[in-house]
Amino acid sequence: MLDHPMNSLGFAKPPSATRVVVAMSGGVDSSVVAAQLKEEGYDVIGVTLQLYDHGAALAKKGACCAGRDIHDARRVAEAMGFPHYVLDYENTFREAVIDEFADAYLAGATPVPCIRCNERVKFKDLLQTARDLDADCMATGHYIQRKMGAAGAELHSATDANRDQSYFLFSTTAEQLDYLRFPLGHLASKAETRALAARYGLSVADKPDSQDICFVPNGDYAAVIEKLRPGAADPGDIVDRDGNVLGQHRGVIHYTIGQRRGLGIGGLGDPLYVIKLEPETRRVVVGPKEALSTRMIPVREINWLGDEPFTARAEWHVNVRVRSTRAPRAAILRPISDTEAEVELLSPEDGVSAGQACVFYDPEGTRIFGGGWIWRGR
Repeated sequence: MLDHPMNSLGFAKPPSATRVVVAMSGGVDSSVVAAQLKEEGYDVIGVTLQLYDHGAALAKKGACCAGRDIHDARRVAEAMGFPHYVLDYENTFREAVIDEFADAYLAGATPVPCIRCNERVKFKDLLQTARDLDADCMATGHYIQRKMGAAGAELHSATDANRDQSYFLFSTTAEQLDYLRFPLGHLASKAETRALAARYGLSVADKPDSQDICFVPNGDYAAVIEKLRPGAADPGDIVDRDGNVLGQHRGVIHYTIGQRRGLGIGGLGDPLYVIKLEPETRRVVVGPKEALSTRMIPVREINWLGDEPFTARAEWHVNVRVRSTRAPRAAILRPISDTEAEVELLSPEDGVSAGQACVFYDPEGTRIFGGGWIWRGR
């Protein structure tokens, strides 16, 4: 074994002697990963997480880990001839992801539950399950790259910038990265993935991508929050920066920083945007677009993936992304402690919101240096 060449997953032994657990959501991406590794001769075990009510999930389309998706994952495993297990993680998911999502929204933040799910469920409990199954590694269908550098495994953006999921994976720790594999990160397009699915004869080859957060049907965040936290949609005042009442709203949870439409206060001159949410007073504060501009961003719960210790320098010149839909932009990162920092944007950004992630990128390459959580709103 010691003289055996490295296999495609980076182990010096034949694929048949390499056990890999594949996290299968039931979608085309993770299905292709499982099928590809099985075809290459690896000892593949598929695992799917049941994250919330199975009965309700069966009727929901466009989200991962629902009842239909569990069925699809099982069919792929049967077709390719490897074992598949479904693990009930409903309680863990509710406590680690859904409850915090609801509380963050009630506090006026704009949370990103998919990151917490990766951090607290998939790359924690599921990864431990993979170790318990004596797997050499765990593979997922995420579009991101793991490359070996001088100091160990590094996280890099996907080749296809349109599919890159680095924003949602910034909290992957160095220890987790040692164990994880991302076989799709080098592909040039989603079309390549679907072509592979067709070649393997997978039933999910033409399955649509998931769009919504899995437990938020049709993207209606407010309806979910109201169900989880009765009374959360109490009405209140819409005010300007001086506290003048301009109108009434139907619950702070219906609004996000930077929102312009649907405020119901038209005819007041220049367009007005939501610039602050005050859940404790049930006020939605509005102002002109320029009031949204931010240059200084406090960040905490930092996960640092650089080779040097985070506090080894007074400042780091990086690019940062403050929303998943926005391109990285130049910034100066100033550590306060191992897990806290202040980020100074070299040019202002609109609509920076507490609860979103701030992800750090190498300005000269594809490497991700980790990131943290924006914790103080406007």
